[in-house]
Amino acid sequence: MKTVWDIALNDLRMIFRQKDIWINILILPLVIAFFIGFANGAGVQPGTVPDAPDILLDVIDNDGSALSSQFLDALRAANVNFVLCPLDNDAADRCQLDGAPFDAALAEARLRNQVALALLDIPAGFGASLQSGQNVTLGYRSNENASAPSYILQAVQATVQQFSAALVAERVGRDALANTPGLGLDEAEQNALATDIRQRASDLLTAQPPVVNEVVSTAGGDAVTPSSGGFSQSIPGMATMYVMFAVFPVAVALMAERKQGTLQRMVTMPIARWQILGGKLLARFIMGMLQYGIVFFGGLLLFPLIFNAFFGMNTQISFGNDLPALLLTMVVYTLCVTALTLLLTTFLKNEAQAGALTLLLTLTLAPLGGAWWPLEIVPDWMRTLGHISPVAWAMNSYSELIFFNGSLLTVLPFIGVLAAAAAVFFAIGVARFRYE
Repeated sequence: MKTVWDIALNDLRMIFRQKDIWINILILPLVIAFFIGFANGAGVQPGTVPDAPDILLDVIDNDGSALSSQFLDALRAANVNFVLCPLDNDAADRCQLDGAPFDAALAEARLRNQVALALLDIPAGFGASLQSGQNVTLGYRSNENASAPSYILQAVQATVQQFSAALVAERVGRDALANTPGLGLDEAEQNALATDIRQRASDLLTAQPPVVNEVVSTAGGDAVTPSSGGFSQSIPGMATMYVMFAVFPVAVALMAERKQGTLQRMVTMPIARWQILGGKLLARFIMGMLQYGIVFFGGLLLFPLIFNAFFGMNTQISFGNDLPALLLTMVVYTLCVTALTLLLTTFLKNEAQAGALTLLLTLTLAPLGGAWWPLEIVPDWMRTLGHISPVAWAMNSYSELIFFNGSLLTVLPFIGVLAAAAAVFFAIGVARFRYE
């Protein structure tokens, strides 16, 4: 093992003799990580919601009962950007009605022209039917070409579930009061108590609403929106990409040494072939881990200082609560990239080919795997395709640890995929590698 280490140290000395090495592993990754993190919402303070445009949702309330009003209040609470038109229109004409009287024909035209993204139709008798325990059908339409009908529908469905659950609690309470002897409550008192039960159930459900496909930022830092993770997204993303920049050049080096006869001369020395290859790969593995350390620690220490000095704002950077799982992800991902490099080397013929291919792969696998932006914002087919890149599996692990307080147990599947890929790449690469 000492021989492997000696070969690795010798290669590291040669790497650090390059004049531009610190620009490539220190300055560029941190600068890019900073600006991408800034663009991804690093300036948003914890507990605040970024400004967002109004989401116009047209409502035709044919009932006008107290229950329909309470339902619409719950819908507003489901998304603070909802503007229920024409109910929420104001002097600034947030609903963009331009003074026109609101009716079914106008609602249809607004939906067709994408002024409103959806139309909700509350039928007459809505409140009375709910009070009597009957099923009620709400009309919902959206423009399929609009940008947001899916999450509007999710909010409506979640509100319906919440509202229905509160009414079920009221009916159960009424039945219990009616069938429990000895309470001594008259009808008015029973109605008041049942209404109070419904209100308490509604308050509890509002505090803990049904699950929808949205992750919100909490003051305690338990979760943040993946699409606006700021530095907590850009630091692991850029570090993961620059690990490839640090490791892939071993393919060029091996091509050069084979051409110059260096590998052939080393083979004649009294050392095993696996020690030669192991030492050279170990040097690049160390470079990959060093790159991770520079970007993670540099970002953690420098970015808050820069933000405070130039913008007068404090920003928080979190890497989760399971440091061993974070480190294991780094190690296994770097091993996977090192193994992939060895495999690629066996298909290359010269230095120029190696340099061009490794650069192309880095600039393809990084964005495809979610190093530049979260995979949550891309279409499903793109998300599936992105997982041909080892970057995607590493970013899945970082996302689970950083944004959802995951643990080693929750990220083991992602780490397992990387480890399996590394084993396959190493096995094929070692079998195919030639020193001559």
